[in-house]
Amino acid sequence: MKIATFNINGIKARLPRLLEWLEETRPSVACLQEIKTQDEGFPAEEFLKIGYHAIWHGQKGFNGVAILADGTQPIEVARGLAGEPEDEHSRYLEADVFGVRVACIYLPNGNPVPGPKFDYKLRWMERLRLRMAAIAVEEVPAVITGDFNVIPQLSDVFSPRAMEADALMQPGARDAYARLLADGWTDALGTLNPAGGVWTFWDYQAGAWPKNHGFRIDHALLSPEMADRLKAAGVDKEHRGREKASDHAPVWFEFESLRG
Repeated sequence: MKIATFNINGIKARLPRLLEWLEETRPSVACLQEIKTQDEGFPAEEFLKIGYHAIWHGQKGFNGVAILADGTQPIEVARGLAGEPEDEHSRYLEADVFGVRVACIYLPNGNPVPGPKFDYKLRWMERLRLRMAAIAVEEVPAVITGDFNVIPQLSDVFSPRAMEADALMQPGARDAYARLLADGWTDALGTLNPAGGVWTFWDYQAGAWPKNHGFRIDHALLSPEMADRLKAAGVDKEHRGREKASDHAPVWFEFESLRG
C-alpha cells in the first residue's frame, strides 16, 4: 500500500501535472493540500476517469484539502478541527480507506512572526494534537499526512540561517511538532532519513529549485500500528521540475499490507 501527500498549490492550475503524477506513480491514497477551490469547483470527474474516488473540503481561493483513493470511496470521518468554532479555514479532512484512518492536513504557515497568524498556527497545532490523541485512543492504523509548514530539524533545511526568522522554524512550532512525536507518533520520512537533507519544497523565488535550496515541511506521522508496517518513503522530486509544477514535490510512504 502506498499513501502519498502532495501540496498541489491550486488544483485547477496544476490538474494536468496532478493527473500525470497519479497515473505514473499510482498511489493507493493521495492526500492533497491547497486545492484552492470551492467544493462545487472540485474536478472529481477528472479523477474518476482514471479510477480515483475523492472527498474534499474546499475554500474559495485559499487552503482546501482532499483525499483520493484508487478504486474505492474514502469514508469521511471528520472535516475541520474542534476547539475554535469561528475558524472557517479548510485545513483538515479525515477518512477511513483501505482499513487505514487517513487525515489530510494543511497546517497554517504562521508568517509574519510574531503576530496573530503565528498565534493561530500554535493554537491549530494544539487542536491537531487533541484530535490525534483521540485517534490514538481508537488504536486504529492511522496516518496523519500533509503540509505541516514545520521544519523539524536543522538538517531539514538547506540553510538554517536563511530560514531562522521564518515561522516554519520558530521554536514554538518545532516544539509543538516534537510533542506530537513524544505522544507516540512516528515521522515516517524523518525516521528513514535520520541524516536529513531530504527536501519536499522549493520556493519559486530566488532560483531555489535550480540551486536545490529546499526544505522538508511535508510529513506523515504514523500510529504505532502503521509505523510497524513502514517499508519505504521517498520524494517524487522530478515532478517539481516539470512545466507549471507546484512548489512542493509529492511525498510517498509504502506500507506492508494490513492483511499481511
